[in-house]
Formats: sequence, C-alpha cells, structure tokens
Amino acid sequence: MGLRAENRKMLGKLAVVAAGMFAFGYALIPLYQAICDATGINILSLAQRQVPGNAAATPVNTQVDRSRTITVEFDANSRGPWEFKPGQRSVQVHPGELATVMYEFRNVQNRRMVAQAIPSYAPSQAGAHFNKLQCFCFEQHTLEPGESRQWPVAFVIDPRLSRDVTTITLSYTFFEVGGSFPAAPKGPST
Repeated sequence: MGLRAENRKMLGKLAVVAAGMFAFGYALIPLYQAICDATGINILSLAQRQVPGNAAATPVNTQVDRSRTITVEFDANSRGPWEFKPGQRSVQVHPGELATVMYEFRNVQNRRMVAQAIPSYAPSQAGAHFNKLQCFCFEQHTLEPGESRQWPVAFVIDPRLSRDVTTITLSYTFFEVGGSFPAAPKGPST
C-alpha cells in the first residue's frame, strides 16, 4: 500500500471519529435529562417535573401577610444642582412581599460629580422593619456631566411591623461627596 492510500484510510478513520464525537455531543443533553429523570438525582429538573397533587409550579411565599396592605410613599431631596426623583410616588405592598421601585437621577452640571444618598423613614419606627435588599444608597456614584441613571430600590417590609402603621414614607437626600454644595439653611438665632 502506498503512502497516499494510507493517508486516505487515516483521513476516513478521523472523519468517522469526528462525526461520532459530534453525534455524541448532540445527543448528550437529551441523554443526560433522561438519566436524571430516571434516577431523580438532578434537583434542577425537580422544579420542572409535574408532581401529582402539586397545584402551583412555584412555591407560595408563606411569609407574606396578605391580611393587610401598607402604602409606601417615596420622596427625593437633593443638596445640589441636579435632578433626583422617584419613578413613582407610592406603591401598595403586603408585609413580607418583595417590591422594587426605580429612582431617576440626572447630573445637570457641566462637571463630573460623586454623590451618595442617605435614607430616612417616617414614622421612625418603620426604619427597623424596612429591609432594603438592593439600594443605590449603599455606595457612592460617579456621574459625568449630563449623565442620567436609574437605580432600583428592592425592599421587603417585615411582617412584625406594628399593625397601626399603614403608611411609610421612604425619603432619600442625595448629596455630593467631597465637593462643594449649598450651605445649610440658617435657623432662627437665639
């Protein structure tokens, strides 16, 4: 056999091996799912499986107190020349329910700024029960001249909040860090 014939034979074997590898890779996902369904070892597929008697595909959050509703009002104050406001003025939530609200900010200055927001709550007792999971107030933000951003506030109100509280006001004061800002208002002198 000549060298050319051996090379063709080797090329044919390599083509068969490559085609077999492709076929195996293509069949691997359905094969994996069939094995996991048969053995029950893949916990990710358990949520996709229809279990007899299971009416809901996703579990219900039993920590949500659906017997009452709290109005959360949003306020925005700024100590400087920029625009800062909530995307919506209020939401109705049940204690224990996750809610997300966006705040909008725009740097109207012709210079870069670094700023941060400080939250406050009314009534003050609500602060201990207002759990922010995500908030732009957790860190400082650098904004270029004319830059606009939207930031989320994701929160849950603890169901242990007193039943007397039906409205909570979340207020943010946004101020520049390390820069110049307007002087504080002067109070009456005594």
